[in-house]
Amino acid sequence: MKLRTLMTPGGRAPAAHNDNPFTALRQEIDRLFHDATTGLGLGDAMPHMDVVETDANITVTAELPGMEEKDVEVTLADNVLTIRGEKKVEREEKGETRHVVERTTGTFARTIEMPAGMDPAAVKATMDKGVLTVVMPKPATAAEPRKIEVTRVA
Repeated sequence: MKLRTLMTPGGRAPAAHNDNPFTALRQEIDRLFHDATTGLGLGDAMPHMDVVETDANITVTAELPGMEEKDVEVTLADNVLTIRGEKKVEREEKGETRHVVERTTGTFARTIEMPAGMDPAAVKATMDKGVLTVVMPKPATAAEPRKIEVTRVA
């Protein structure tokens, strides 16, 4: 069975056929550099995220389809929120011939700098149907600056 796709992984159109070996080498090098600079070849394994701020909280929502809470680690250290995970695909290969493999696997890490004063103990993370939600209460705002009168020492 011969299958053909219109788009290659990473959303690039397939290269035009060229008998020049240097052109083929150049195209392969370009593909390797593209893969290395777009999430180490993970493509869609890097989660898409939303960051929403309200008066009370900062909420980060990340799409992690096919992942479970045991595959994800969330940390907050030095005002940096880090979401790490590993996307795995378990397969049995008993005489199988794979024609197309587009599902991505591998590890990822996304980091976001948070405002100073975030309390790691107050952070709550939940996972539901492949969507990770991290809710962080905002730190109390500093008091409004006020002018302090300077007086002469008697």
